[in-house]
Amino acid sequence: QVQLVESGGGSVQAGGSLRLSCAASGYTYSRYYMGWFRQAPGKEREGVAVIDSDGTTGYADAVKGRFTICRDNAKNTLYVEMNSLKPGDTAMYYCAAGRILWWLLPKYNNWGQGTQVTVSS
Repeated sequence: QVQLVESGGGSVQAGGSLRLSCAASGYTYSRYYMGWFRQAPGKEREGVAVIDSDGTTGYADAVKGRFTICRDNAKNTLYVEMNSLKPGDTAMYYCAAGRILWWLLPKYNNWGQGTQVTVSS
């Protein structure tokens, strides 16, 4: 059974940084595609960053140049480094995993419980 547990969320001021982590278990981590998604109140879930099994990455235009996704296959952990945070980045952030690469579409079949990120101006 796939389990994903996010951590690292919190409250920061605009311009600050956070690093989110997603600890994965229950499957062959290195063979799965992984991604970070976010959902603000009243909005649909949207893709933030994804990474495939060989390290190729993709980013939403809104976060390019500010967010960096990476994975540590030895630790079964996915990360996203978020810099120059803006109030518009405020959302619940979710980790996702799957055997099909959906890139930034929220169609992965495994999800974590989410971690809240709040950016104040």
